Amino acid sequence: MTVSPSGSGGAVRGRVRVRRGLSRSSPRPFRGAAGTPWIYLAPALVVLGGLLVYPVYQLGLISFLEYTQAQVSGGEATTFRGFGNYAELFGDGEFWRVLLATVVFAAACVVSTLAVGCALAVLLTRVRAVPRLVLMLAALGAWATPAVTGSTVWLLLFDPDFGPVNRMLGLGDHSWTYGRYSAFLLVLLEVVWCSFPFVMVTVYAGIRAVPAEVLEAAALDGASQWRIWRSVLAPMLRPILVVVTIQSVIWDFKVFTQIYVMTNGGGIAGQNLVLNVYAYQKAFASSQYSLGSAIGVVMLLILLAVTLVYLRLLRRQGEEL
Repeated sequence: MTVSPSGSGGAVRGRVRVRRGLSRSSPRPFRGAAGTPWIYLAPALVVLGGLLVYPVYQLGLISFLEYTQAQVSGGEATTFRGFGNYAELFGDGEFWRVLLATVVFAAACVVSTLAVGCALAVLLTRVRAVPRLVLMLAALGAWATPAVTGSTVWLLLFDPDFGPVNRMLGLGDHSWTYGRYSAFLLVLLEVVWCSFPFVMVTVYAGIRAVPAEVLEAAALDGASQWRIWRSVLAPMLRPILVVVTIQSVIWDFKVFTQIYVMTNGGGIAGQNLVLNVYAYQKAFASSQYSLGSAIGVVMLLILLAVTLVYLRLLRRQGEEL
C-alpha cells in the first residue's frame, strides 16, 4: 500500500499545527523570576549598606575636610581642603616608614599563619581521633580568645621578671618589647597563635573533601608528604587557599589591638607603629580626625588593590573563583 505525497504532506502539516498549539498553550516562565534572588538578598544588602557603605562614605568625606577638635567642638567652621590632607600625609616621612613596616609585618604574619595552619591541617589527617579532637579544641580555644586577653597573656608569658619563657630559655631579664624587631616578633607570634585556627579548620575541611584514591595513588607512586601537598593537595585546594589568604591579608594588614596592647601604643618612640595604630594616634591622640580618616582611606584602597590584583592573577591562570 502506498501513501501519496499529498497525504504525507497533510500529516506533516497536522503535526506542525499540533506543535504550534502546544507551544502557544504551554506556560511561559515568569519574567520576574530573575529578580527573585534580589528580593531575598534585599534585607542583607540593607544591613550591609548601613554598616559598611555609610561609614566608608563618612570616612571619605572627613578625609577631604579640615576636621580637628576645633571643628568638633564648634569653635571653628568646617572647611573643605580637597586633597590637602592627602598631600600632607604623603609628604610626611613617618607615614612612609609606618607603611613599609605595616606591609612587611603583615606579609610575615600572612606567610606564617598559612604555613602553620596548613601544616596542622595535614597533621589532623594523620593522627587518631582523640589527638585530633584535643588539637581542634585547643585551636578553637585560641581562636575564640579575645585579642586583648590573648595579648595580655602573651605579655605575661614573656615578662622579663616573672615570665616563664625567659626562665626556660635562660634569658634572664631580657625585655622582648624593648627592641623593635623583638617586639614585632612577639606580636607576630601572638597574631599567628590567634589566626592559624581559621586556616587550619578551613584547609582541613578541604582536605577531607579530596578523594582518598587520589592521595593513595600519590603515596603508592612514592611521593613524599611535601610532594603530595605541593603537587596534589595545593592545586586542588587553591580556591580555599585563595579565601584564607585574602582573609589573612585583610586581618593582618589592619592589626590594631595586639600592637597597641603589647607595645603600649606603638613602642618606644613609635618604633612599632603600624597604619591602624598610626591612624588612631593621629585621629584621637592628636585630634586630627581628617588625617586619621585619610589614613583609613589609604588602607582601604591598598587592601582593595591587593585583593583585586591577587584575584586577577588567579583568573589569568585559569582558576574559577
